[in-house]
Amino acid sequence: MTHFDVFNGDADGICALHQLRLADPKDSTLVTGVKRDINLLKRVPASSGDSVTVLDVSLDKNRDELHRILAADVPVTYFDHHFAGDIPSSPLLSTHIDTAGNVCTGLLVNQFLSSQFLPWAVTALYGDNLHDAAKSAAEPLQLSDSQLAELEQLGTLLNYNGYGGTLEDLYFAPDELYRKVQPYADPFEFIAADTTFETLRDGFDSDMKRAASIEPKLATKSCAAFLFPNDSFSRRVSGVYSNQLARENPDRAHALLSELPSGDYLVSVRAPLTTKTGADELVRQFPTGGGRKAAAGINQLPADQLQKFLDTMQQQFAEQI
Repeated sequence: MTHFDVFNGDADGICALHQLRLADPKDSTLVTGVKRDINLLKRVPASSGDSVTVLDVSLDKNRDELHRILAADVPVTYFDHHFAGDIPSSPLLSTHIDTAGNVCTGLLVNQFLSSQFLPWAVTALYGDNLHDAAKSAAEPLQLSDSQLAELEQLGTLLNYNGYGGTLEDLYFAPDELYRKVQPYADPFEFIAADTTFETLRDGFDSDMKRAASIEPKLATKSCAAFLFPNDSFSRRVSGVYSNQLARENPDRAHALLSELPSGDYLVSVRAPLTTKTGADELVRQFPTGGGRKAAAGINQLPADQLQKFLDTMQQQFAEQI
């Protein structure tokens, strides 16, 4: 009998799984990858007698593989906040799915666990750029401003590590990063005691300085888009820099397009923070696009569709003004 823990390789996926396994330790097989590697259930060879937990991975993008696993008489527990579409009806499937713009998977797990490990849920919210929701969720903890800032930085760094075209772009493979976090019930102890935090912080600071030097390809009142070169730093920084731009210009949508070796683009999109809607609608108009209302992406935008994307982005977010 094997238990599979399937989770997105970003801050939310890691913090969600960490909370669950602090509450219910299991000797499980970890299935994860870079943040954009979301077709994870295809890598789960589950059979009768096994069990599966899925965290922060779109059901809609894994529908066929979920049906396969359920048909093998395998129980599945599913926590997520991405677009799900029609949820299969099965006594073997237990779902905790909420696509609201101010929710992340770590928060859903926190609710399921009655706030047993709330600081890690706050970290997940910060990692998903849900700063107001993070501050609200943290109120029972009565943390100081400096402590909140530490959790914000931790969430940002865990999220930063998840972005890349391949595992080679990352400082730590997501399963390795989860195992580094795993011994710590207290995120403040992890920050203070583990050199992983320092490694990510130094890499983040260097990459963000390079990102700030790049001028926008498109800049209007309603949206802005940036083209980044084919470089590991571009792929690493794409999500966190998009989040920063969103916070600095909350009424504006943002897209960061990192050139891939093929000449195509890896795209990160952030809806305006004032609305938190439209990102998923935009990217689903293109092949390999997916995500949630506030933040979404395209794994491979063909180079010849760049102008179409920029035009569509302007149309999408002009409608929200």
